[in-house]
Amino acid sequence: MTIVIGLTGGIASGKSTVSTMLQEKGIRVVDADHIARIVVEVGKPSYNQIVEEFGIGILKEDKTINREKLGTIIFSNEKKRQTLNSIVHPAVRNEMLKQVEEEKNKQSNAVVLDIPLLFESKLTYMVDKTLLVYVDQETQKKRLMKRNGYNEEEAKMRLNSQLPLHEKRELSDYIIDNNGSIESTKNQLNYLLEKLL
Repeated sequence: MTIVIGLTGGIASGKSTVSTMLQEKGIRVVDADHIARIVVEVGKPSYNQIVEEFGIGILKEDKTINREKLGTIIFSNEKKRQTLNSIVHPAVRNEMLKQVEEEKNKQSNAVVLDIPLLFESKLTYMVDKTLLVYVDQETQKKRLMKRNGYNEEEAKMRLNSQLPLHEKRELSDYIIDNNGSIESTKNQLNYLLEKLL
């Protein structure tokens, strides 16, 4: 029986670090963001819908989508963000479910779905257990500013577009506290995998 674990967190919470640790253990991680990039490649159905909806002004010279430009539009307009999600999310879900099936057919112990907006997008039905990578809000904001070179206002705008981590805590089956060292995070993950697998 393959257990499907939904890995989530917030922007700059350290979810990618945990994702890498899982992969190093030989567990397949199906990354929603990575798939979201693939389904909007030039010529794919989702790409064509996005260009139709948002216009050619969001394209780079090579015809690929300018993610920064599109991001600016959707971060300041909830309706446009929902429109984009309604185009991209179904395509991403289908691809993720296909990859989960592959792991089940191989009878793998576990497969991890790395979904940043697991709760916001109501995708918990796709997983057996949810795992949150948690940091406190101040740490999250500082890491985001440092990582992306945002000022405080830009960082807050991005943090506010997601469900706060303290709320996600309430919804999660398991929590890895990533406020400490990498070593501490790794130990928590090892303990959890022993329990689950």
